[in-house]
Amino acid sequence: MSKEHKEQRRAELLEAAKNVFIQHGYENATMKHIMEEANVSRGGLYQYFKSKEDVYEEILKEGLETAMEDTEEILKNEELSHWDLLMKRLFGEEQELEKMDPMAASNLEFFITGRNDERRRKYGKERYHYGIRIYNDVIQNGQKCGEFSSKFDSELVARSIISFVDGLALDSSILDPEEVKLKEQSIMFVEYLRMALEVKK
Repeated sequence: MSKEHKEQRRAELLEAAKNVFIQHGYENATMKHIMEEANVSRGGLYQYFKSKEDVYEEILKEGLETAMEDTEEILKNEELSHWDLLMKRLFGEEQELEKMDPMAASNLEFFITGRNDERRRKYGKERYHYGIRIYNDVIQNGQKCGEFSSKFDSELVARSIISFVDGLALDSSILDPEEVKLKEQSIMFVEYLRMALEVKK
């Protein structure tokens, strides 16, 4: 099997696994679910991943690495709007304020249920600092070019963004979106960021 074919098959397995985790959550999902979704044998799946945790960590890793690489590339463009980029990192390319990342609830479940597991705690810390770096890079660059005010430390603002997103994800995983008022809270948070950064467009 060629390297290209292996990489493509691995990507297909991860995509199938994402669908499984979105549907079942982390705890209730099984390797058997992933096999069925990907239409692959047990040996075919275990050739690439040893466990459900390995699969999940790879999904998280690829998502963060892609976001970081894309952000670094976009930041090279001197004409970019740092505000627009920040909104895309917060709400996705379509900037749909009323929708959470479909993996958000599973992500929280993965880290909360593994809070006493050394491996998962370590990985959770790495993910947290990756997130800070992505948001901080955008905000810091916006401050340097004068689009954002430097009134607040860029890293502190980045941390508040993560706390907001994770808090909404937690509430949305157990409550109806109408109860959480997801869109309204998102709009209010965007205005908070606009004021804190004193955005100049």
